[in-house]
Amino acid sequence: MASLIPCPHCGVRPKEEFYIKGDAGIVRPAPTASDEEWTDYMFMRRNPVGRYQELWHHLSGCRRWLVVERDTVSHQVYVVIDAAAARERGGA
Repeated sequence: MASLIPCPHCGVRPKEEFYIKGDAGIVRPAPTASDEEWTDYMFMRRNPVGRYQELWHHLSGCRRWLVVERDTVSHQVYVVIDAAAARERGGA
């Protein structure tokens, strides 16, 4: 059975409609940041176990960016919110 993602705009949709970008908490360094900061930003990523917030793009639906909180072991989805709304709240 396919995994289902509850899009806040389109309703429950199969995960194949989405593109996963990765960690929703990554912050781009300033243009004047050091080479080390840019290297960390570009290449160093966490590989967490458990609940994790990711940035997903609903390519085959509303085309909105979403923050999906899911468990990386069980793949259970806990929360899905629009990324713009999350940013307004001060989150991801």
